[in-house]
Amino acid sequence: MLIEAQNISAAIGGRLVLDGESVQCKPGIMTALVGASGSGKTTLLHCLGLLLPVNKGSILIDGNDVTRCGTASRRRFWRDHAAFVLQDYGIMDEESVAFNVTMKASIIGRRVSGNKERLLHSLDQTGLKGRENELAGHLSGGEKQRLALSRAIYKDAHILFVDEPTASLDATNRRMVIALLADFAARGRTVIVSTHDSEMIAACGAMHQIGSSSSSH
Repeated sequence: MLIEAQNISAAIGGRLVLDGESVQCKPGIMTALVGASGSGKTTLLHCLGLLLPVNKGSILIDGNDVTRCGTASRRRFWRDHAAFVLQDYGIMDEESVAFNVTMKASIIGRRVSGNKERLLHSLDQTGLKGRENELAGHLSGGEKQRLALSRAIYKDAHILFVDEPTASLDATNRRMVIALLADFAARGRTVIVSTHDSEMIAACGAMHQIGSSSSSH
């Protein structure tokens, strides 16, 4: 799916964070949103993901203006098309690895439901197969990041929004996470990454510098 911001501005707490940003994020490649700390990388990511409203300008998905779409439309977008990998991983420590992937549980007991084949495939892709019954709280930071990516693989999302995916990761986990994101994009998905990691940026096929209102390819 093609997602675009056209001359958008956004404010948080009365402070203008984005002012006239335009970016085009194409399927099949990773787009890096880059800039200094506090420049608005995460804010732009959240605006593109319809998590934050814009004060002016437009957000388009496959050419359709979704800037002012209602709550129901946003929920359908998040449910059917988008996956988010947040900087704090978005992992529920008290739940199992499997539950964190499928986000489903049976009414009787706490057995995980969902598509088992897809679950095992997503864990295999991220090096976590065999650990589906462990509590997520037992995982390291790098493993939790990979678990968040397992959720996106399981969902088979069309657009993946990722916030600082390699922050605080060791070299091994950094390379694994970058490779997983690159593979996701190679399968025709749109991957948008807010990052300051030069290795992550180098792996992206397009880059948008906050404040430049243009992308390089």
